[in-house]
Amino acid sequence: MEGTEGRGRKSFMKNGPKETAQNDLERRLVPLTYIKRSHDSFSFWVDENAPVGPDQKAFVKHLAMIFRLLAKKVMKKWSMTQNLTFREQLEGGIRYFDLRVSSKPGEEGCEVYFIHGLFGHKVRDGLMDINNFLNTHSKEVVFLDFNHHYAMEEDHHCYLINMLKEVFGSKLCKINVVEDITLDYMWEKKYQVLVFYHHPSAKGCPVLWPGSKIPAPWANTTDTTKLIQFLETTLGERAKYGSFHVSQAILTPRIKTVVGGLVRGLRNYLVEKNLPIIMTWVEAQKPGENGVNIITSDFVELVDFANTVIQLNNLLLPDKAVT
Repeated sequence: MEGTEGRGRKSFMKNGPKETAQNDLERRLVPLTYIKRSHDSFSFWVDENAPVGPDQKAFVKHLAMIFRLLAKKVMKKWSMTQNLTFREQLEGGIRYFDLRVSSKPGEEGCEVYFIHGLFGHKVRDGLMDINNFLNTHSKEVVFLDFNHHYAMEEDHHCYLINMLKEVFGSKLCKINVVEDITLDYMWEKKYQVLVFYHHPSAKGCPVLWPGSKIPAPWANTTDTTKLIQFLETTLGERAKYGSFHVSQAILTPRIKTVVGGLVRGLRNYLVEKNLPIIMTWVEAQKPGENGVNIITSDFVELVDFANTVIQLNNLLLPDKAVT
């Protein structure tokens, strides 16, 4: 039987502190973590039988051709950054999804797939899962950040953009001044989805926000000390107005990292031992225009990541404000 905490995470926006209802969504939605960011939110499943993705470097593709399935099994261990499905991430409180998409080179038609080294599910299937959740949780809001596009021609972009409109319809929030996007505003307009599309194909589309409205600085390090220094620096430099902001609390493996933990994979070799240090930083943060907005993490289920970030919203209450 599901506990009250689990039920609360499904509807944490609806059930959040009433005193913050008029605050900017940018301040209220501190917990828009990905499912992996939640980081690479879709990477809970990858297809070992499909070709290596076009997001990989030539030498990786070459090794995959030589070692075939063995190489892909290793890639799978280092490509998967989440274990939970979209539905499970949503039920756990994740509201921001970091999305990378690609066509399959040589495949006829305009089908688009999630990708992180290896191909994942069709994008349409993932979007339908998210929409089904929103249909039964009418006051929840999600951010979909399409920040990497691979092997996609104009036809692929048109196909994906039309798919987004078809699946979410009137739930899509139109571009507006960020400071005007409050939860009350979203509820009044019956908006539930903000889509950020980092490609010129989206220019002129009123429901696709430009990538510049959601910067996500990337530390690109395996060192937790350097990561935290980077997070502090970029928070200090973030724009106070005009955009959302993603703090990527993630470590990025290098080639020597992968070689050192070849069979153990990202989770066992890099994430688990460093996550407590990262969580200590997260717990010390405060929300608001001078603090964190959206925090992303790998393997969000390993610790009570979503709930920790959700609780930061309580600091927006007048009697708990941090100065």
